[in-house]
Amino acid sequence: MDFFAQQARVRGSSRRLVALFVLAVVTIVAVIDAVVWFTMGHHAVAGEPVRSNLPLLLGSTLAVLAGITLSSLFRIMSLSDGGKTVAESLGAVAVPTDTREPQLRQLRNVIEEVAIAAGVPVPDVYLMADEPGVNAFAAGFSTSDAAICVTQGCLDNLSRDELQGVIAHEFSHVLNGDMRLNIRLMGLLFGILVLTVVGRQVIWFGGGRSNRRDGGGGQVWMIGLALLVVGYIGYFFARLIQAAVARSRESLADASAVQFTRQADGIAGALKKIAVLSEGSELQAANKHEVAHMLFGESEKFNALFATHPPLMERIRTLQPGFREEELVQLAESMRHAAEAPPVATATPRPGGLPGMPGMGLPPVLPAVLAGAAATGGPAVAGFQRAAAVHQAMPAALNEAVRQPESALAVMLALALSLQDELQPTQRRIVAKAFGDDMQQMVQTMVDALEALPPIARLPLVAIAFPALKQLPEERQQTLLDTLDALVTVDGRVDLNEYCLARLLRLQLQEARQPRRAPIDGLKKLPACRDSVILVCTIVAAAGCSDEASARRAWLMAMQYAFPGETIAWVAPPRAWQAPFESALNDLDGLMPVAKELVIQSLARAIHADGVVSVEEAELLRVICASLHCPVPA
Repeated sequence: MDFFAQQARVRGSSRRLVALFVLAVVTIVAVIDAVVWFTMGHHAVAGEPVRSNLPLLLGSTLAVLAGITLSSLFRIMSLSDGGKTVAESLGAVAVPTDTREPQLRQLRNVIEEVAIAAGVPVPDVYLMADEPGVNAFAAGFSTSDAAICVTQGCLDNLSRDELQGVIAHEFSHVLNGDMRLNIRLMGLLFGILVLTVVGRQVIWFGGGRSNRRDGGGGQVWMIGLALLVVGYIGYFFARLIQAAVARSRESLADASAVQFTRQADGIAGALKKIAVLSEGSELQAANKHEVAHMLFGESEKFNALFATHPPLMERIRTLQPGFREEELVQLAESMRHAAEAPPVATATPRPGGLPGMPGMGLPPVLPAVLAGAAATGGPAVAGFQRAAAVHQAMPAALNEAVRQPESALAVMLALALSLQDELQPTQRRIVAKAFGDDMQQMVQTMVDALEALPPIARLPLVAIAFPALKQLPEERQQTLLDTLDALVTVDGRVDLNEYCLARLLRLQLQEARQPRRAPIDGLKKLPACRDSVILVCTIVAAAGCSDEASARRAWLMAMQYAFPGETIAWVAPPRAWQAPFESALNDLDGLMPVAKELVIQSLARAIHADGVVSVEEAELLRVICASLHCPVPA
């Protein structure tokens, strides 16, 4: 099932979440009201009817509702920084962008390759170093503030292909909107679980000996006990909500990982190892219940009612229908022998090198790798293998530079410099005025290094630089964006590659600053954005063709797919196209997922009209998908 179909399933999950949450709140309110009425208000005051105690029940109801609401809002606000907050709350530590430790370097390489293939910025990477179980999760409000966290058990027990399968599974959650739902769910569950904590405090402070002497302490103690009991009712519903929301989405994420990597052995192998390892996928973290619905595997052993994932055997057999449980015995035996065998020294490939060939870059063989990928497995395989080839083709100097904030900033400025000699002095003065002479000299060094960068690797390099750029102070980020605008307009016009660089960085950095404001799925249908679709398709068609006749043919193919049967007149794109183009993209971002799919497929037909996909077309499509919050199609 593809991204857009999964988006519809996420909407269904949201509705089930709301229904179960409302049921939980109604149950909690009813139980607490009953206890309050029994302890404080069920006896009629002399001469007054029992209904005079109704204000007491109304006050109790409002107090409970206010407590749940405020607690949920507090928890959601505490997660406003996105994925990194969730990871750090579990004791995870950030994996440095420039790590040299072999296991961590491999983890970052896998995540970077998957991000390049999906056309999204590289997420923050976290490690739960004290967790021996095999597990992982993705958290965040959008792709720009996402974090992927894995356990030490993943690094110790999984092969590269298996790790790749787990990471592809988590990227499915990044791309299809699960992360935002998961963070909301964390906040809602906190609201119904917090009553347990309140009950303990009421018993401790309100039910003490001094209060019981005056006769009122017993009632307070009973209310505290009731809150404690109701807290466990909330826990029951919390587990039920997590199970109801998570199960189907985990199955979809398994399928997406297979679609993405085009092989089932990796993720199936990870699931098999969970089945045979004594630790399985269990976590030791005290607050693991909060994130149970976000994990790759179960955080602890549950009965079927509370399981947040389908049974392991069911997941494995879905991926490999011919699998037999007897194979697990063989796997356990082979893992035991491997653990007893003496370690074998292996060379650690440097960034940009081929696996097993440290120190060797790949630019000369990049075309052959891409052609071989396309010939061996179709477009999806080619897309994933192309991402790995592009990642390996990046010169070592640039690969290392984009992993530190200041040098990554210098690389972004260098990417925006013109190749025209007459413009470079003015651009150097702009950089020096904004950042100083030292930065201007660093930028010039990066310009020399960029000569070895394949053109197709420009925006993937931006994706890898993103985690380092996010570490810059907000003022410096804004100065970078303003300087990029000045650099690309120094000659009075904006080339397509210059526009793509500036637009992509602006969009992603702004979302990373305010992750909770990242757009959510829209509700508009395609006819409501007709003019915007026409304009975007016109600009894409014109960008990929050398003459107007070819552009019109490509545009017509897009129109026939988006609006079949309609007669639409061709209008050449405006000379100053950037502002209308961005306005159209903002309009299209409000479409419902199925309508976005039509737009992306229409653009793909325009791009493939001449049988050739240029670097400019690929970059423009990547920027459009980022603006619409969709993955790049294979």
